[in-house]
Amino acid sequence: MHKIPHSYVDYFIIFSLPFLFAVLKARIQQLQSDVIVDVQHEKVQFVKASKSGIGASSGNSPKNVFGERTEVPKAGQTISKGGGQTGKGEGKDASASKSRWMEKLSQEKKTKTKKLKQKLGLEDKPVKSSKGKLMLPGTSHKTISTKAGIKTASTVKKSKTLKNQEHTMAASKHEHTMAAAPVAAANVPIRKAKGKGKASKEPAPELSEARNRAEEMERKAEAKAQELAEVEELERKLNQWAVSARPELVQDNSEARVYGDVQRSVRCYLEACVFCGDIDRAHRFLLGHHRMVSRRNLLNIGLYNIMMRVWAKKVKEAGLKPNLGSYCAALECMGRNPDCSPHVINRVLRQMEEDGLPVDELFSHCVFRQDERDMVLRAIHTVQPDFQSSINTILQTFKVELMSRVDIRQNMFSSTLDHAVRPCCLFQRDLLAVQRLVWHKALVGALREGKIILASSTQKAVRLSLYPYLCLLDEKDYVDIMIQSLSNLPPSGESLHILAKELGNRVHNMFCIRMKGHNQMVDKLSHIYNEYAELLAKDSKEFDVLPRERWWKLEAEHSSGPSLLGDETHWPHMVVVELGTYLVDLMVKHMKVNSDILNSAYDRKLIPVLYHMYTFRSNKQVGFIKPHPILTQMQQDAMDTTLTFDSYVMPMLCPPVPWTSAKFGAYLLTPTKMMRAVEGANQHEILLEKCQDADLHAVLDSLNQLGNAAWRINQPLLDIIISIFNDKGSEKLDVPPPNSEAPKIPRYNQQDSATFTSAEKAHLKREVVNAKKKCSEMHSLRMDALYKLSIANHMRDEVFWFPHNMDFRGRTYPCPPYFNHLGSDVTRAVLVFAEGKPLGPGGLEWLKIHLVNLTGLKKRSSLAGRLEYANSIMDDILDSADNPLIGKKWWQNADEPWQTLACCMEIANAVRSPDPTHFISHFPVHQDGSCNGLQHYAALGRDVIGATSVNLIPCEVPQDVYSGVAQQVEEFRVRDAEKGLKIAQVLEGFISRKVVKQTVMTVVYGVTRYGGRLQIEKRLKEIDDFPKEYVWDASHYLVHQVFSSLKEMFTGTREIQDWLTESARLISKSGSTVEWVTPLGLPIIQPYHRSRTQMVRVNVTYSRYLNTVKQKNAFPPNFIHSLDSTHMMLTALYCYSAGLTFVSVHDCFWTHAITVDTMNKVCREQFVALHSQPILQELSNFLLKKYFSQSLPVPATENIPTS
Repeated sequence: MHKIPHSYVDYFIIFSLPFLFAVLKARIQQLQSDVIVDVQHEKVQFVKASKSGIGASSGNSPKNVFGERTEVPKAGQTISKGGGQTGKGEGKDASASKSRWMEKLSQEKKTKTKKLKQKLGLEDKPVKSSKGKLMLPGTSHKTISTKAGIKTASTVKKSKTLKNQEHTMAASKHEHTMAAAPVAAANVPIRKAKGKGKASKEPAPELSEARNRAEEMERKAEAKAQELAEVEELERKLNQWAVSARPELVQDNSEARVYGDVQRSVRCYLEACVFCGDIDRAHRFLLGHHRMVSRRNLLNIGLYNIMMRVWAKKVKEAGLKPNLGSYCAALECMGRNPDCSPHVINRVLRQMEEDGLPVDELFSHCVFRQDERDMVLRAIHTVQPDFQSSINTILQTFKVELMSRVDIRQNMFSSTLDHAVRPCCLFQRDLLAVQRLVWHKALVGALREGKIILASSTQKAVRLSLYPYLCLLDEKDYVDIMIQSLSNLPPSGESLHILAKELGNRVHNMFCIRMKGHNQMVDKLSHIYNEYAELLAKDSKEFDVLPRERWWKLEAEHSSGPSLLGDETHWPHMVVVELGTYLVDLMVKHMKVNSDILNSAYDRKLIPVLYHMYTFRSNKQVGFIKPHPILTQMQQDAMDTTLTFDSYVMPMLCPPVPWTSAKFGAYLLTPTKMMRAVEGANQHEILLEKCQDADLHAVLDSLNQLGNAAWRINQPLLDIIISIFNDKGSEKLDVPPPNSEAPKIPRYNQQDSATFTSAEKAHLKREVVNAKKKCSEMHSLRMDALYKLSIANHMRDEVFWFPHNMDFRGRTYPCPPYFNHLGSDVTRAVLVFAEGKPLGPGGLEWLKIHLVNLTGLKKRSSLAGRLEYANSIMDDILDSADNPLIGKKWWQNADEPWQTLACCMEIANAVRSPDPTHFISHFPVHQDGSCNGLQHYAALGRDVIGATSVNLIPCEVPQDVYSGVAQQVEEFRVRDAEKGLKIAQVLEGFISRKVVKQTVMTVVYGVTRYGGRLQIEKRLKEIDDFPKEYVWDASHYLVHQVFSSLKEMFTGTREIQDWLTESARLISKSGSTVEWVTPLGLPIIQPYHRSRTQMVRVNVTYSRYLNTVKQKNAFPPNFIHSLDSTHMMLTALYCYSAGLTFVSVHDCFWTHAITVDTMNKVCREQFVALHSQPILQELSNFLLKKYFSQSLPVPATENIPTS
C-alpha cells in the first residue's frame, strides 16, 4: 500500500474523529425509548454494537468487545439493545425496503407496549430524571424477566436512571456503554446486584417502584410536552429520509460523532471509489452531498479528509511541493477550529522550516480574503503567543531618498463657460430608447434560456463550460454591456474578434470589482486610501517618503483583514473571446427591429439589427459584425448627446494608488497590469513574479511619479476647439469634419456601365473604393475627436490624474486610452498642470523659446537666436492670443498649431501681468530629445561624428540630424540628376526636413525599407505641387538615399545593430525567446510568436510557436527602447527628489517653465551616468550565461565598442 509522506498529508488533517456506528434498529430504539428487552432468567446480556455499522444482521453470532461469544436467542425471543435480531424473520426484513421494515417495527412496538400497560395498569406519562430534568430523547430503561417465567417490567418512556434505585440490572462482569447513547446515558452507573450477578426473584419491590414512578410522571406531565414535541420532529425527519435518524453529537472530548447508515454509505462509497482509482467520481459524489444543505449535515470531517488525502497524493504524483499557499490554507483551517491540537500546529510550522519557508513570508507573499489573515494568526498564536509579522521592521529599513510635494487642493477652479448642446431630434431619441427597452427584454430572456441549456448540457468533464462565467453578474449587467456596445459600433462594422474581446473584458473587469467587494476589501482600501490622500494633500515637506513607502506603512498599520493585493486570475485570452463571442451571438440572433420603423412604405417584418459577415484582411478571412443601415440611421438621426464610458478609460478624479508591486497599483478597484502584453503572451508575468520586490522599486517609483502629476483643462482653448468642431471642423487644424462633409460615393447603374470599357470600369471601381475608404476614415477620426473633446469638456472643472503602466520594453503610457497627454496636438493643447508655479527670472524666456520650437522654425538656431526671433514677432503672438479666429491667424501655420495658440495665450497673460516673474503659470514646457535612438547608438559605440549630429557634443548652435540627412540626400540627388536620372530631376526642390524626418527617426527602431518608403510616400502626397504619377518612384529612390546617408553618418550604429541582430538570430534559431535586463533591473522578454486562430461558433483555439524573424529583427530597436525608457525613469526619479513636476512623452520631457534648467541638468547627468555603465558588455555576459552552449555559436564581440 502506498503510504503518503507526512509532509504532504499532516498539514491537511487538522484532527481525526473516532467513529462509533450503531445499527439502525438500535438507533430507533433510542428515539422511541419503549422497546421491551427480554432477558433469560439469571443472565442479562448486553450486546455491544459493531463499530463497522453492520451489527448482527447475519445469522452468525457476533463477538462482543471482549472477544466473548454472545448467545443467539431462539425464535420469538428479543435480544437486548444493541443486538442484531428482533425475532424470527427479522433478517429478511433488514434487506427489504426501509419504510416497510420501519412500519413493521413500529407496529410491533405499539403492540408490546399496549400489552405491558394492560398488565401494569400504566399510562404514557412524562418522566423526569432523578435530578428533575427531562431525559434526552434516545434513552431507555431495561426490563428483567425471572426464571419462573413471570415478566416484570418498568416500561417508562425516555428514562434511563431513577433516583434512589434499589434494584439494578444484573450484567456481565464488565460495564458497557451503550452504542449511540447520548451523554446523559453514558454517565449512568451500572452496579452489580446481589447474588453474584443474578436477578432478584421477588418482583414486588419492582412493581412498587414502578407505581411510584408512574405517580411522579403524572404530577409532572406538562413538563414533558416540550420533549414530546422534539421527539415528533425527529420522527418526521426519520420518515422523510427513510433512514435511522440524523446523527446526534456525542460529547466525548468533542471528537466523536455518531453516524447512521447514510454516513456509512457515503464513507464506504468514497473509499471504494478511491480504492478503484476513480477519484473524479468520488469528488463529484461528495460535492453532490455538500451542495444540499439537508445532506451536508450528514457529513463529517472524516469524509472531507478522505478527499484531502487523495489530493495530497496527487500533489506528490505531480512532482510538486507544498508552497506558502498550501501551509497558509492548513493554518487557516486550524485557526477556525478552536479545539485544534497545538501539537498539530507545531508539526506544520516545523515542516515549513524544513521546506525553507519562513513563517513571516506567509503575510508578505500570501493573499488573504475576509478574515483569513486573522485565522492564520490565531493558529500561530496558539503555539507562539508573541509572534508578530515582521512587515513593520522591513518598512523601517527602507532608505528615504526622495521627497514629493503634490498640491491637490479641492474647489480650486470654477466653470465660467457653458457648453452649448447641439439641437437633436427628440422623436428619434425616443424611438431609439423604446427599441433599447425591447432589445433589453429580448436579451434577458435569451440569456436565461441559454444559461438553462448550458447548465443541463452533458459535455465532457475536461471541456470548460461558459455557464459559470454567465452567472458571475446579474443578467441585467450582461445585457447593459451588450446594448452599450452598439453605440461604439461604426457603420462599417467591427471585427468579431475585437468586439468579442471588448465584451469579454468588460465582464471580467466588472467581476473583479464585485469580487473585491465580496472579499470585504473595499472598506479596508477606502480607509487606507483616505489617509494616503490626506498625506499627499499636505503642502509640507514633512512627509519625505515615497508614495510607495507611505502606502506600505499605512497598509502595515491596518494589517488585519483581507489583503489589498488580490490574487484574481486574469482570464486567458481564449476565455475572454469565447465569452464575448457568445454575447455577440445573442445580440445577432435576438436584437431585431421592424423593417418599416423608418419608412412605413416597407412591408413590416422583423429583421436583425446586426449581421455576421466575412471579409478579408491581409489575405485572411475574418468574421465581421456589421450594423443594419436602419440602426445606423436611427443612431445618426438621434444624435445622442450622452456618451457612456467605463470608469477605467477615464482620467482619475483622485491620485492613483501607488504601484507597490507588479500586481497592485493605478486604479482603486479596476484590475490593471503594470506591464502590458500582446494577446496570449504571459512570459513577462512569469519573469516579474521571479523578481525580488527590491529589484523593481525604481521602476515602480518612476511610474508613481508620472501618475502623481495633477492636470486641469485649458478652458478658453477648449471652447475655441469645440466651436470649430461644431462648425464642420477643419482638416488644416486637425479638427475632423462631420460625415456630412465626406465625399459622395459614386453610384452607377447597369445601363451606363455597359458602355464603359474595362479600363473605365476599373477606374470607377477604384473611385468607389477610395470614396468608401475616405468616408470610413473620416467617421473614425470624427468619433475619435468626439471622444477626446467630450471627456475634456466633462473634466473642464476638475483636477484629474493619469495612472501609468508600461509595455514589455519599459516604455510608459497613461492608462486612460482616449484622452491623455500622449495624444494629438489638440489633446496636448487643452492640458495644463493643476499645480501652478511662478515663472521666476527665466520662465518667460523659456515660454518664448518653447513657442518657437512648436512652430517648427529656427531648428538650426541657437537658444539665443530663437529667443530673439520670438521677441521680434510679439505682435503676431499677442494678436493670435486675442483674436485666434478673426485676426492674422499666424498660429495656424505652425507645426503644432493648437499648442502654439495655447502658448501665445500664456505669454500674453504673463507679459500683461504686473510682474511676469511672479505670474503663476500652469503651462508645461517641453524639452524634446534630438533623435534619442541615434543618441543611444552613438553613446554605445562612442561614435564622435554621430554624437555631434545628435547634440551629444557641445556646439555653438544646436544640430539637427534630420536637416543633416536631408542635406546629404539632396547632395546625392544633385549628383544623380547630373547623370541624367529622371526621378532625381523630378525631385528637385521637394527634398525637405519634413519628408525624411519620420524615416530617419524610425530607422533606429527597426523600420524596413518598405516601411520607410510608405512613410516618404505619405509625405510626398501631402505636397500639392508634387506630380502624383512619380510618387512611387520618388519614394523608392528617397528611402534608398536616406539609408545610405545614415550609414555614412553613423558607422558605429550599423555595427552595433548587426551584432544585436546576429545574437537574436542565433538565440531564436535555438528555439528560445530573446530576453535581457535593463540597467534598472526590469526583466524584458520579446513576446513574438506566430499565432493561428481558429473560430468555430463560440470555440476559439490558439496554436503558438516562435516567430524567429520577428525575434531577430525586433531585438535592436527594442533594446534601444529599453535604454530610452531607463533614461526617462532615472530622470523622473531625480526630478522627483528635486521637487519638480515631471511628465514625459517617451523622449520628450515636460515641466514648469521655472524648473526647465533644473530638468535639463538632471536629464544630461542621468544620460551620462547611464552610458558610463558597460551596457554592451553586461548584455553580452547575460546572453552568454543564459543561452551559451557548445551547439550555439556566439557572435564576435571584439569589434563592438564597450561603454
